[in-house]
Amino acid sequence: MKMRVLIVGQYFWPEGFRINEIAKSLVESGVEVDVLTANPNYPEGKVFAGYTAAKTSSEIWNGVTIYRLPTFTRGGGGGFRRVFNYFSFIFFASLFGPWLLRRRKYDTVFVYAVSPIFQAIPAIFLSKIKKIPLVIWVQDLWPESLDAMGAIKNKKILSIIEFFVRKVYKHTDLLLVQSQAFIKPVQNLAPTKKVIYYPNSVDSFFGESNPQESEIASKLVTGFSVVFAGNIGIGQAVEVIIEAAVKLKDYKDINFVIVGQGSRWEWMNQQVQVKELLNVFLPGRFPVETMPAFMQKASALLVTLADQPIFAMTVPNKIQAYLASGRPIIACLNGEGARMVAEAEAGISVPAGNAQALADAILRLYNMPTQAREKMGINGRNFYKKHFNHDELIIELIKHLHSSIASHRDTGTV
Repeated sequence: MKMRVLIVGQYFWPEGFRINEIAKSLVESGVEVDVLTANPNYPEGKVFAGYTAAKTSSEIWNGVTIYRLPTFTRGGGGGFRRVFNYFSFIFFASLFGPWLLRRRKYDTVFVYAVSPIFQAIPAIFLSKIKKIPLVIWVQDLWPESLDAMGAIKNKKILSIIEFFVRKVYKHTDLLLVQSQAFIKPVQNLAPTKKVIYYPNSVDSFFGESNPQESEIASKLVTGFSVVFAGNIGIGQAVEVIIEAAVKLKDYKDINFVIVGQGSRWEWMNQQVQVKELLNVFLPGRFPVETMPAFMQKASALLVTLADQPIFAMTVPNKIQAYLASGRPIIACLNGEGARMVAEAEAGISVPAGNAQALADAILRLYNMPTQAREKMGINGRNFYKKHFNHDELIIELIKHLHSSIASHRDTGTV
């Protein structure tokens, strides 16, 4: 009999998140998958064409049945709108989820837990109602993320949030974490629960790029191109990119191509104008499917994170994508991400927030023989295949889900 999995999460296709590939691959592996999610509006804050914010709906995508919930959109991303957006998913998933899924039977509930962790609350309700286990894949540490991002600094409030995070973890059967450094802090909040390292991966990075996508990438990625791809936010500390670009502005063929959007995009754009940076290009956001083309055209791939303890424990998902792309990596961050790039011998790591070290690393790659840069790319791809093979990780996830189901049946509790 097929295993039946319910994925609960605020974000899903056509929004560009790792969970899309996971769900699709689970179906291809013979698993029956339903998804309970919001109407898509990330990251622009506007509901995607073809969807209505105030309605429930359902659709099928690559064999995955998707149940959509009403949502209060993020709008321009301001603090209050973002909070309402988060809580609207919790509210509507808890209110409408049991009704929409009343005739559906599942073996387990799976949560792809990007921030905020409280999106797992409706999954807890559903696991109780359906009497099935709950597995959470932790992508961000809470409440540490709130403190590091400056969203909340009040220690009492952070303690209250930590209390509720403990409650969320208490109702899980299994906690998966995306970084080995996450194991200890998650285990501290869930001392009686099993916590297992389960890394991110990527799919669709080894085939030929779509010719149209390659043409777009070729027009934007020129000269010695340092490509940054993904969210442009506070956590990415993009100030260091601007500072490094200023230091390298006399090198006419070194270009920074920042592909993506986020809360700091407008600031970056203003800095490019004010500082007259002809070496920085901000083409905006492109569909996630085009990212392999951009990455594979790059001379080097750049990842940055803020100089905060929590980010030293985090492995940005883009590192796996960069490794798979087979291009040399410049990692301007601390901790796990930097360690991974160094271990893979896939590029150069420099301390988070150090613009001079970043500029020096770019120049080092720029002056390096092409063969040496190509060797870094090959090392990265081989490291990816050994440690982050998508198909093998899907098999591992299925084993984890089966294990949680068996354990739940043995104990009779969630």
